[in-house]
Amino acid sequence: MLFKNVLADAALKQKLVDLAREGRAAHAQLFLAQPGGHAFALAVAYAQYLCCENPGEHDSCGECPSCKQFAKLSHPDLHLYFPNCTTKSVKKDPDSAQLLPDFKDYVLRNNYFINLHDWLLVLDGENKQASINTRDCSDILRHNSIRSHQDGYKVYILWCVDRLYHSAAPKLLKTLEEPEPNSVFILISEEPDKILNTILSRTQLVKIPRLADTDIAERLMASYPDMTPEQASDIAVLADGNYTKAVHIATDDEDQNAMLRQFELYFDSVVAFAQRKPLATIQYDQVQAVIADVSGRGREYQKQFLLLMLRMLRNVLMLNSNNPRMLKVTHREQSVIDKYRGIVQLKQVSADRLPGRRSP
Repeated sequence: MLFKNVLADAALKQKLVDLAREGRAAHAQLFLAQPGGHAFALAVAYAQYLCCENPGEHDSCGECPSCKQFAKLSHPDLHLYFPNCTTKSVKKDPDSAQLLPDFKDYVLRNNYFINLHDWLLVLDGENKQASINTRDCSDILRHNSIRSHQDGYKVYILWCVDRLYHSAAPKLLKTLEEPEPNSVFILISEEPDKILNTILSRTQLVKIPRLADTDIAERLMASYPDMTPEQASDIAVLADGNYTKAVHIATDDEDQNAMLRQFELYFDSVVAFAQRKPLATIQYDQVQAVIADVSGRGREYQKQFLLLMLRMLRNVLMLNSNNPRMLKVTHREQSVIDKYRGIVQLKQVSADRLPGRRSP
């Protein structure tokens, strides 16, 4: 993976390059990632640069034997660890080494845009307690006790290190604090609050900024040639910095349109009822049909529908508070919330109107 292909902040990428060129690469770093970002790709690009035989001022050469091995995630001095669990093929004592072929395939197939939920679906382990376990830690210690294959850096990438099993973590403390020469540990997490303090205290924090909407839109248009700039912009707004979510929206646009139609129908009747309009204007049957349809769908659809409702209500409030710059809305959604201009306002929301509160 070349830095130029990583969807991440340009200044951060150059900072990592400069640290490597100056020989100041920290031996243990925690990449604090944002959901749906390219953190794993950034870690691999950094590892590739450290091991590159002809590194440039801004990137690896991409042509040396080391870089070609990294392109397949097969470099002998690149060690990958990730949450794992029993599967149909690994029925007992799982570890990252046994599932590594599946993990590499998953990473390369998704162009390094990976997340724990999708990985667990690959393992058919959505309801299992996947973790980086004691067997993984023992494997790290074993590799760290021997010389690198190519007399350069040995790089250990621990993806979702917040899933490091508590009883396994103590095995790594001394290694993180006093690793062998030219050993670099890159820990990746989206949930630092779940990482043990003893691990946090032994790592240098690298914060990966949230992806900009413009960057997501550009990558979407490059990945989907038939996508218009307006479509890409709308999806980027909905994704809220999460490229993985943007891809899901791009490949499942029908659900997004269905949710918006359901919200519009439901909210039209809510507004009509609140304004005491004739009962004939309130479409009870259609509202019931919306509720029945949403409740009959899967949990993920229900979750996304509720999130859309919350975001749309927020947009209506922002619109009616003269805060148009605070809107997070697509072109189609804009036409919907314009109908409610002046109807729902912040002054209508007060503590006295909350359930369980009585006016004095």
